[in-house]
Amino acid sequence: MCPMISYLTHDCIDKTRWDECVAHAVNSNVYAWSWYLDVVSPGWEALVEVIDGNYLTIMPITRKKKFLINYLCQPFFVQQLGVFSRNPITEETVLNFLKAIPSKFRLVEIRLNEQNPLPEACKWVEKHHNYLLDLNKNYDSLFFEYHENTKRNLKKSLNNGLELVKGVEVKKIINLFRENRGASVKCWGDEEYALLERLTAQAVSSSNAFVYGVKTLDKEEIINGAIFMKSHQRITFLFSGNNAVGKELQAMTFLIDGVIREYAGQPLVFDFEGSDDEKLGRFYHGFGSNLVLYPAFNYRFCNPLR
Repeated sequence: MCPMISYLTHDCIDKTRWDECVAHAVNSNVYAWSWYLDVVSPGWEALVEVIDGNYLTIMPITRKKKFLINYLCQPFFVQQLGVFSRNPITEETVLNFLKAIPSKFRLVEIRLNEQNPLPEACKWVEKHHNYLLDLNKNYDSLFFEYHENTKRNLKKSLNNGLELVKGVEVKKIINLFRENRGASVKCWGDEEYALLERLTAQAVSSSNAFVYGVKTLDKEEIINGAIFMKSHQRITFLFSGNNAVGKELQAMTFLIDGVIREYAGQPLVFDFEGSDDEKLGRFYHGFGSNLVLYPAFNYRFCNPLR
């Protein structure tokens, strides 16, 4: 029997019940909190299954409108959304929610989460790459699984006299990125970076984020840094910046290893948040992480499930 799935506009969403579902869902992540969605997708809507007054299963609808066309897209700084539920999620559950996307949305390009199963070999399903590392081992055991190239780079970074700095100003991380790798990322501008600042400030205030940097012992300015989200027993590597000196001194390897060392032995997962980029994928895999695939759902004009 198909569940009763309701489409809720933003003002009809009970965010207390929403967050209760996010807190108790079997597959939640930081991106699903109502405060996170409020920042990255103002006016977001939802598909909700309600049982006995509680939100049992939910799916954010991250909507936009351009040239009178309603469409769904993946917000900036959100890797995975899709269906979240207090009950185990089946392929049927996911398909029922995707079928329930209102027909007014003529273009859909969204990424679901790693626990949203979908049929294989469908043209409207794409698979993306993520890398996860179980931190619930002592540091020596985790380090043993590092690839040899990662160990060499870490040794080099340790010989370079680097220091981990906590509580770095977010704008410094953003500027590191903008002035270096970000110079070639044309789709990001002042609006997107301002959004990242607001998002991080909100996450830090709710104890769902921390910001670390790296500097050399003889200078005060940071050469590398990153923003990490923390929620649902998962540390997510959300955003980073690195300059030429940081790259030369292997500061990124030093930073990630520092976080792994700090949280080793705890029931946590380190989420590298990607990547489909082969080079980045090799770098993340070098820390002993495992490849995990998650689906995307895309169509134009007509929902293929109807």
